[in-house]
Amino acid sequence: MNITIYDVAREAGVSMATVSRVVNGNPNVKPTTRKRVLEAIDRLGYRPNAVARGLASKRTTTVGVIIPDISSIFFSELARGIEDIATMYKYNIILCNSDQNKEKEIHLINTLLEKQVDGIVFMGGEITEEHKETFQKSPVPIVLSATVDNNKELPSVNIDYAQASYDATIALIDRGHKKIAMLTGTLEDPINGYQKFAGYKRALEEAGIELKDDFVVIGDYTYDSGLEAMETLAALEDKPTAIFAATDEMALGVIHGAQDAGFNVPEDFEVIGFDNTRLATMVRPTLTTVVQPMYDIGAVSMRLLTKYMNKEEVTDNVVLLPHRIEFRQSTKE
Repeated sequence: MNITIYDVAREAGVSMATVSRVVNGNPNVKPTTRKRVLEAIDRLGYRPNAVARGLASKRTTTVGVIIPDISSIFFSELARGIEDIATMYKYNIILCNSDQNKEKEIHLINTLLEKQVDGIVFMGGEITEEHKETFQKSPVPIVLSATVDNNKELPSVNIDYAQASYDATIALIDRGHKKIAMLTGTLEDPINGYQKFAGYKRALEEAGIELKDDFVVIGDYTYDSGLEAMETLAALEDKPTAIFAATDEMALGVIHGAQDAGFNVPEDFEVIGFDNTRLATMVRPTLTTVVQPMYDIGAVSMRLLTKYMNKEEVTDNVVLLPHRIEFRQSTKE
C-alpha cells in the first residue's frame, strides 16, 4: 500500500501543510513538531513523491546528461565530475548514451525535456544547425561539455584544443624532430579532427617544416585505428621519427603497433597522446600525453549549469580550462 502525506499527517496529528514543510526543509516548524513528523515518516516508511513535488514547484531537481559512450574512460571521468557537483547541489542525473549519433542526440534531448529535467549537460561531436534549433527551443538551460560551439553562442566548458596540439607538436620539434606524423580524427570532428589538426599544422608552419600528406593518418579514436596507422607509417620509405596522436587510445595502438613491427619507443619513434586517461600509465613505455582535466571539465560544466538553473550571475559562458603536457617514457628525456 502506498503511504501518502495524508497518512503521515494523521499519524503525527498535524496538518498536511506541516508535513510538507518538514519534508521540504522549511525552518518554520517547531522542533517538537518536526521530531513527531519525522518519527511518523520513519514508522510508516513514507517516501515523498518526487514527480508530484516537481509539478508543484515546477522543478524536478533532475539534470539530463548526454554522453557519446558510457563505456569510454574519457567520458566516464567527465560524467564523474558532473555527478559529484550535481550531488553537492542536490540534483539527480539521468545519464544517456548517444553513440555520437545526431538523430539519437536530438531524440534524447527531446526525451529529457519531456521528463521535465531542470537542465542538460551535453557532450557530442559536431554541433549542427539542427542541434542549435533544438537547443534554442529548450525551456531549460543547456551547457556543452568537452564540446565546441564554433560560434561561441552556447555555454560551454573546454580546453583550447588547437593550442594544446600546437604545444604537443612544438614539444616534439624542440626535441629535434622534423619528421612528425599525426594520427587525427576526421576533420569534420571539430575537436579531435579540425582543432587538433590545426594546432599541429600551425606548429609545423611556424617551425618551417613541410607538412607531408603521408604523415597525416585519419583514425576513429580507437586502439585498433592506432595499430593500423602505425602499420601504414612503418611501411613508408621515409618514416617519421615522432608521432602525435589525437587520443590516448590511438597512441597506445601506435606504441604497440611499433613494437609488433620490431621498433622501439621512444628510440625509433617518440609518441605523444592526448587526454591523459588512465591508459597513459598502463602502457609500457608509459605515455607522454596532453593533460585534459576531464573531471574538472565535467565538474565546471555542472556548476555552470546550476548557475543558469538558479538564475545566478554568469560572467563568462565560454570557459577554457588550462592544459599541460605530462612527460613520461614514450618520449626521450
